[in-house]
Amino acid sequence: MRINQIQDEIIEEFGAFDAWMDKYEYIIELGKKLPLIDPAHKVDGNLIRGCQSRVWLRAELNDGALRFTADSDAVITKGIIALLVRVLAGQKPEEVASANLYFIDAIGLREHLSSTRANGLVSMVAELKRIGGEYSGARH
Repeated sequence: MRINQIQDEIIEEFGAFDAWMDKYEYIIELGKKLPLIDPAHKVDGNLIRGCQSRVWLRAELNDGALRFTADSDAVITKGIIALLVRVLAGQKPEEVASANLYFIDAIGLREHLSSTRANGLVSMVAELKRIGGEYSGARH
């Protein structure tokens, strides 16, 4: 599935909820389905800098597509990284590097996060795009 198709699917899913408390609960549920990083890879080198919570992210290239595993010590943050991984996993590195992640604003996520979590979101997106660029050889 293409990046925009996945984003549209997420927008539709979040449209089913009226209250933000329900959306937060859904984000937490999504975090429980996150492809978890192997505990051996929960090292400083895999921590995303700029997040208030600890977020580990690992990527590998498999048959031309990026695969991600991740984890966080905070349930909301784990759900946020799960959303990002859902959109970008299985995509070509250059597509990850250049992805326009419009679903974030379309579902109102950024505006409903504390400033520290919003900064963490920006850091997560930047790290995912950096990894895409690194694997594609692109500079950004």
